[in-house]
Amino acid sequence: MGYKYSKNIEEEIRKYFGVKHVFLVSSGKAALAMILLVLKSLSHKKEVIIPAYTCFSVPSAILKAGLKVSLCDINPSAFDLDYNLLKKTINKDTLCVIPNHLFGIPSDMERIKEICRSKDIFIVEDAAQAMGGHYNGKKLGTLGDVGFFSLGRGKNITCGSGGIIVTNSDKIGNAIARKYDKLEYQSVAEDVKELLQILLLAIFIHPALYWFPAGLPFLKLGQTTFYKDFPMKKLSGMKAGLLHGWQERLEKANQIRKENAKYLYKRLRSRLRLSNGNAQSPSPLAGEGRSLPPRYLSGGEGVYLRLPVLINNREIRDKIFALSNKKGLGMSFMYPAPINEIEEIKNQFNGRTFPSAKKVSERLLTIPTHHLLSERDKERISSLFLEG
Repeated sequence: MGYKYSKNIEEEIRKYFGVKHVFLVSSGKAALAMILLVLKSLSHKKEVIIPAYTCFSVPSAILKAGLKVSLCDINPSAFDLDYNLLKKTINKDTLCVIPNHLFGIPSDMERIKEICRSKDIFIVEDAAQAMGGHYNGKKLGTLGDVGFFSLGRGKNITCGSGGIIVTNSDKIGNAIARKYDKLEYQSVAEDVKELLQILLLAIFIHPALYWFPAGLPFLKLGQTTFYKDFPMKKLSGMKAGLLHGWQERLEKANQIRKENAKYLYKRLRSRLRLSNGNAQSPSPLAGEGRSLPPRYLSGGEGVYLRLPVLINNREIRDKIFALSNKKGLGMSFMYPAPINEIEEIKNQFNGRTFPSAKKVSERLLTIPTHHLLSERDKERISSLFLEG
């Protein structure tokens, strides 16, 4: 029965994304590690370029695949790669580039393709936070050579944990299939544990109740962990069963997130009299040292998993965050440091620094956009920035 569920979901995903090959695995990082192991088998190159500010699971997966992490600083106004720096970072040993659609905000895939195609470099789309989003009318995750999504907690659609690999490349897809066939399924005990966590989060995700699950250490809410190792398994039949009706739920959830992001953005603009809104650069918020990069709200193609706000004064950022915690409004810092400062791997970067990634890690605050935000919650969130 579990096998049937998995095959049904795979076929639904294949049709939804218009791709030839789909694989369901135990986590987003397992999906990326599987992709990289395959690309490694197809090339002699060993370096993987990633943004210097991204999820810690990305370098975890690179090391799991036995490859080298290479960092490129970011454009803080777009949470995307700095493409001038990317050109300088690429070398003869570059296997692939992994753009990340952070917060569901599309990376500039045309620029990435332009830079990588002539150099025989694979493009691996990190669409972990962007399932259902678009770029120039095409679905995110399908624009590179291969892409992956996360089904983890807090993502666009979830079954507790899980990952999806999609590709239109027969060469890559067939190579993944050979490795995928050798994977085991998650155990029933693992499934039951994660199901209980899902139920707890479903009950207490409301902003006013967030303090409760946040106080349960085994849920690891708000924690960013660098995994030295992790399992790579097939997604279980039970998890696949929890994805029943995922397309309708995904579209509905993404639409609500878009509407909430736009509402909050406009409210913050109004309250803080944001001036000189520019489609490509941050704008100052009435001298308060805060900025909202409006670029990503202009096209309506992202899914806005959270709404990011840059606070140019870390002290103010921390004060607003403390007020949010006190009032149970669910704001978060996101990742606590650039990749080069992760304790377990920082020696690999020979003391190199990435100023924009560092700035974002110290000054970023993100606002929830999920369906349980009430009008009162949104009003309290926007008012909080005046208090800060």
